[in-house]
Amino acid sequence: MLNNFKEKANLIWKVADLLRGDYKQSDYGKIILPMTVLRRLDCVLAPTKQKVLDYLPKVQHLSERAKDLTLNKVAGFNFHNCSKFDFEKLKADPGNIAANLRNYINGFSANVREIIEYFDFDKHIDRMDDPKTDLLYLVVKSFADIGLSDMDSMEMGYVFEELIRRFAEQSNETAGEHFTPREVIKLMVNVLFNADRDILTKEGIVKTLYDPACGTGGMLSIGEMHLKSLNPEAKLEVFGQEINPESYAICKSDMLIKGQNPDNIKFGNTFTVDGLPDEKFDYMLSNPPFGVDWKKAQKVIKEEYENLGFAGRFGAGLPRINDGSLLFLQHMLSKMKPEDGSRIGIVFNGSPLFTGQAGNGESNIRKWIIENDWLEAIIALPDQLFYNTGISTYIWILTNKKSPERKGKIQLINATGKKDEELIEQGKRNFNRFWEKMARSLGNKRKYIPENGEDRGIGFITKLYGDFQENEFVKIYPNAFFGYWRVTVERPKWENEELKNEALKKLKNGTWKIENGKLIKENGETVKLKPNTELRDYENIPFLREEKGKFIRQTIEEYFEREVKPHVPDAWIDHNKTKIGYEINFTKYFYEFKPLRPLEEIRAEILELEQEVFELIKKVLE
Repeated sequence: MLNNFKEKANLIWKVADLLRGDYKQSDYGKIILPMTVLRRLDCVLAPTKQKVLDYLPKVQHLSERAKDLTLNKVAGFNFHNCSKFDFEKLKADPGNIAANLRNYINGFSANVREIIEYFDFDKHIDRMDDPKTDLLYLVVKSFADIGLSDMDSMEMGYVFEELIRRFAEQSNETAGEHFTPREVIKLMVNVLFNADRDILTKEGIVKTLYDPACGTGGMLSIGEMHLKSLNPEAKLEVFGQEINPESYAICKSDMLIKGQNPDNIKFGNTFTVDGLPDEKFDYMLSNPPFGVDWKKAQKVIKEEYENLGFAGRFGAGLPRINDGSLLFLQHMLSKMKPEDGSRIGIVFNGSPLFTGQAGNGESNIRKWIIENDWLEAIIALPDQLFYNTGISTYIWILTNKKSPERKGKIQLINATGKKDEELIEQGKRNFNRFWEKMARSLGNKRKYIPENGEDRGIGFITKLYGDFQENEFVKIYPNAFFGYWRVTVERPKWENEELKNEALKKLKNGTWKIENGKLIKENGETVKLKPNTELRDYENIPFLREEKGKFIRQTIEEYFEREVKPHVPDAWIDHNKTKIGYEINFTKYFYEFKPLRPLEEIRAEILELEQEVFELIKKVLE
């Protein structure tokens, strides 16, 4: 399959060479992408095209809608083409290529014509229809020679994403743009459906799947395929919204071909106009852009936050303006079914795990999610897994219907494969259980997650998730483990050195006390202390402390007496400034201390290197 998609993508990419000189490289996609969609539709409709033409006279008296519905049924799809032309016939008449191509496009059902309009392709027909160059004819002829009927939906998804990736690189539009590798989507779908496997295999089951940043529809397509593999009789209705017109058009054409309802795919900015405001979904999957700002939608989002609060989508808080990742997640959480429950899988970079101090947007959003017990698991993926970014990524799994054993807990899975890398270097393993190297890089994608077997890749990670047991790759913590108090620690500005020395002495032996900025002497006399802003400090105090492998709830005062007072006896906490925060320091939890090498070993290595240098110098001087 992989070679097939690469071969087709390369053939289509070569057609772009015809545009050189007439178009800027950054505009190649405006021609190639709609032509790829048209050719794909042409190949899909080819087996029933003549039937549609033969039936056409029988429906000429019907309304446009009735005609479309009837001819769609004859074609065997949710769309049809009733033009006498197809790509072969277009190729056979070079002299009338522009008029014939327009006739062909206008012969599609209304839903396809709407898709082509999003490419704004009509104006390029005139531009390419130059008798001096025959550019339009050459492009159509080249596509007519590329067969796409042997491609399944997944392969075509790869083709489109590969083309979009290349065009993005040509026009330097890679910032924030990334596509989801199909194996990552398969992993997300596996984990998302894992807990509901018994339900999904029931007869006549109907479920819904939604992606608020659906791109070309990869998540929706693989979700549907996976459910069909579990239960051929099951039905998965897919929904999505996409802001990029080309990606939207590709996604919608893919939905048409697969028999899904294309009206379920909406165009526009999910933040400013929710295209599906009244819908709730069983499953949700998304890979929103990493680190993309939301300035353009700022006014609408802030108004919803301030006016609607939790009655709207963003009641928990607003993240920094330069990263809207957690806005997507809040939007998805607002789409959960309150009674039947929903499951969500979303891909993030590391930022949403820990960015933002206590009391700030990101931390407040994490607090809201964790205290509602919606965060089920986080899976750390290998780096260099995505096409246009090499950074580390994480899958978050959320649900409002946790199983009994998962309630009040969060599972962390370290699927980076770094530990296996170390073991391979030491000769203790002969393969990485989480990823393999690509035979050839695709942009920044140099690794992929294998799909075969339970001892590696998708199967292994899914098993780690499903087993829900701690091991070298899995940590399971109570929700409160990730919470902390951010406290302001004050120290006094002493009136004189003599009082300071006396106070420190008596505070240490417990004769005097400091409470809420007041010095309390043994006779009950109190002295109000003025904080020394130069000595002001801050402390993050965890909700839980670990003791003998168990987590014990602690108070601010217990921690302060144990960890702070012995070192600074004149310190106190300004409780008015205390804030609650939540963060997930993923790397810290899986850190393994590596003891330093013995000093003698290091000394011996240095002496050996010195001797090598001495021998080299000796040879040079001889």
